[in-house]
Amino acid sequence: MAKCDVCGKDESMPYNCRHCGGTYCGEHRLPENHDCTGLQNWNDPNGVFDSGFDDSVNGGGSKSKASSLTDKLPINTGTGGPLAYFRGNMTYLFLAIMWVTMGAQLIAYSVGGMGLHNYLFTLSSDNPGHVWTWVTSIFAHSPFFVPGGSIFHIVFNSIVIFFFGPLVERYTGSRDFAILFVVSGVLAGLGQLAADAVFGNPLVGTSVLGASGAALAILGVVTVLNPDLRVYLFFVIEMPIKYIAIGTAVISALLIVISSPGAGGIAHGAHLVGLLVGLAYGEYLKRTKNIRAPNQLQMGPGGPGGPGGPGGRRRF
Repeated sequence: MAKCDVCGKDESMPYNCRHCGGTYCGEHRLPENHDCTGLQNWNDPNGVFDSGFDDSVNGGGSKSKASSLTDKLPINTGTGGPLAYFRGNMTYLFLAIMWVTMGAQLIAYSVGGMGLHNYLFTLSSDNPGHVWTWVTSIFAHSPFFVPGGSIFHIVFNSIVIFFFGPLVERYTGSRDFAILFVVSGVLAGLGQLAADAVFGNPLVGTSVLGASGAALAILGVVTVLNPDLRVYLFFVIEMPIKYIAIGTAVISALLIVISSPGAGGIAHGAHLVGLLVGLAYGEYLKRTKNIRAPNQLQMGPGGPGGPGGPGGRRRF
């Protein structure tokens, strides 16, 4: 059950507005019926031209900078072009890239051992100038096919991104979501190297893999937009999402200071940086776009899954 933000009516099948993020009954679900704040931020109130991918719609018939740039690309970037499927589905594209990258890691390891694997996918303090690893390390994860590796690394990150990514993508648009994901991942990885340089053992090299920083940035955005959103920690313990964010920040900070940024083989420095990036960006969204997340998460029609997203409705 959820309450309508306008009349307070209890609804077993509530509607979540894709523009402002509010929760409404059938009577107030239309934007014009709940004085939707999201409509004032764009010039296409009926959503006819909004792609969520390139922000190219503007008023007065003039082209924006984004539009002029996409017009120069050798492919059709319009709503009927090959990129149309990824609009509103960037979360699932990144999840697919993560799992495909795991396959590429296996191939690299099979061909050239850990040397080739690390050269291509691992962000390391020994070779910070390998700038491609700033990005590839985001999508790569602990290789479960080597001794000491674990499949749970990529599984855990996939769960967080799967449930919270579509919600953030809805309010930021696919382009800005992609930027948030990659930038937070890069900053988290570099932040881990910096934390190890300051608090770690200078004689031991640091290596970073995984999308945990990006995943926690996504969680940080949701925390700011709706700190009282109730979720299940480990699918068992129900609590507001703000406590998960606070607990993650406190534990990461304490372990960095009293132990090491990589204590237990976990990149606590990356976790902390990613979360802080998400909290900052969430505050920016809250102040500039006046949006907030719904008081429950739904997947499927009407939920943050969006076109091509998973079917069914889940509440947690």
